[in-house]
Amino acid sequence: MPTGRSVSPAGAQQDSRPPFRPAHVEPVPLTEIAEILGLPAEGLKDASPITGTSLDSRAIAPGDLYFALPGASRHGADFALQAVDAGATAVLTDHDGAQRIAHSETLSGVPVLVLDSPRRAVGPVSALVYGTRPGAPGAPVLVGVTGTNGKTTTTYFTNSLLSALGHRTGLIGTIEISAGGERLPSKLTTPESTDVHALLALMREQGVTAASMEVSSHAIEFGRVDGVRYDAVGFSNLTQDHLDLHGTMEEYYAVKARLFTPERAARGVVTVDDAWGRRLAAEAKIPIDSLASVPAGGADGAPDADWTVGARTPSGIGTAFELRHRDGAVLRVRSGLPGAFNVANAALATLLVVAAGAPLDAVQEALDAADPFTVEVPGRMQLVGTAPTAIVDFAHNADALERALEAVRPVDGSGRLIVVFGATGQRDAGKRPIMGAVAVRGADVVVVTDDDPHDEEAAGIRAEVIAGARGEDADLGLRRRIDEVAPRAAAIRHAVALAEPADVILVAGRGHEVVQEVKGVNIALDDRLELAAALSAQGFPVVGPAPGFSPQGGNALESDAQ
Repeated sequence: MPTGRSVSPAGAQQDSRPPFRPAHVEPVPLTEIAEILGLPAEGLKDASPITGTSLDSRAIAPGDLYFALPGASRHGADFALQAVDAGATAVLTDHDGAQRIAHSETLSGVPVLVLDSPRRAVGPVSALVYGTRPGAPGAPVLVGVTGTNGKTTTTYFTNSLLSALGHRTGLIGTIEISAGGERLPSKLTTPESTDVHALLALMREQGVTAASMEVSSHAIEFGRVDGVRYDAVGFSNLTQDHLDLHGTMEEYYAVKARLFTPERAARGVVTVDDAWGRRLAAEAKIPIDSLASVPAGGADGAPDADWTVGARTPSGIGTAFELRHRDGAVLRVRSGLPGAFNVANAALATLLVVAAGAPLDAVQEALDAADPFTVEVPGRMQLVGTAPTAIVDFAHNADALERALEAVRPVDGSGRLIVVFGATGQRDAGKRPIMGAVAVRGADVVVVTDDDPHDEEAAGIRAEVIAGARGEDADLGLRRRIDEVAPRAAAIRHAVALAEPADVILVAGRGHEVVQEVKGVNIALDDRLELAAALSAQGFPVVGPAPGFSPQGGNALESDAQ
């Protein structure tokens, strides 16, 4: 099987068509947009009405309002001519952008709206244009999930349960975007707000009655969910990640907490297994149902909560359990995926559907009839081989890696646990040695390789991970085997060559991803396919073709403000 094939420059788009636009949009006069922004409407009465919005000049449709925002290296106003040539009828920008546009005679007749902080207008204006403002008729029931780990699986679980209840569902998340029909791979965990509102309008148009959305801290910080109000929002956990953006855990928490406010959500479900969750449950400005998924006697004990997980019993490779409310109500639930964290994900998904308005008896009937939490989630505890057991998971920070290792360790001690992982470049570097330490505590054989180096030197990233691993190994006297192997495909083959049929191989960090970014070039690399090929080459059984998207399948959800 070919590996390491160069696909395209990082960020290059395969198709300039606007993604996921509704077929019909009621035109909105530019004067109405100016009015909600508090801008004068003089000179705008004869302007063409607006039928769409975009932050990307390459994704403009005729009738769009183009948001020309400042970026880290370029100003969106530099692409205004391209946007107008593609059909944009007006531009919204800041004062710097307006000056750049004013210097172009070609753009002299184009209406330009000017704000001090145009980013804040993107969500509300897009909601007005696409008819998706809170309370709009025909809007789907909307559930949002935030937290460091578990967002993707929880949204898949939520949609599966909503489908079992008879809903036609939509999804916006890390792996894919769907609006009741066509699916595309996702470029961002949460798309830009122009695309979010277009997607919500398309869902309504296609008869979607309920949808789930991953809500990342980046999305909240950069306004990607502005103008959206959820029927229910859920919190999974908070562990060290994204400190390259937020700086401190306190700031990271503060951004997540902004989702649990009346302007953004009607109700919330908060997992209180960690101190951050307990704090959020106490400080949230909306009605909250708290959830404790940890057993009594755990590291923090079982925290007091409205709903508590109990009566766990093994069920296949998953777990059957009960959700008990403090008033005595009980829901019987089963997660078909391994690990205590998938119990927490299933519990959170169940309670989000309840918080969004589903009656308890209907939820129980759907849980009994459909087994909704046995749905396969691409790249999340995804089984590739059986002897040795070979699994691909997205665990890409210390907490997720620790939980994944706990979930897959051979229970009878007859086999070893082999882990292949790396750390991402140009991200929170502080977690690299911590991940190395976690790996040697949880695995018998540690293979350190590359994740997405981006523009960093891959060898330097590996060195930081290995330093943490070797330091922990020496301190604890574990005598683990610690190997450094690159590139990643070679590391996967190396791990498989070391394995015996009774062992478990965990390839962690990239999950569903099908390209690896190295020095500005995207390299085709799917851990599932590489693992399957390596197993086959050694004569080990493979479950089947690993599902996933073609590396050519990138979508166009990005902007000119780069």
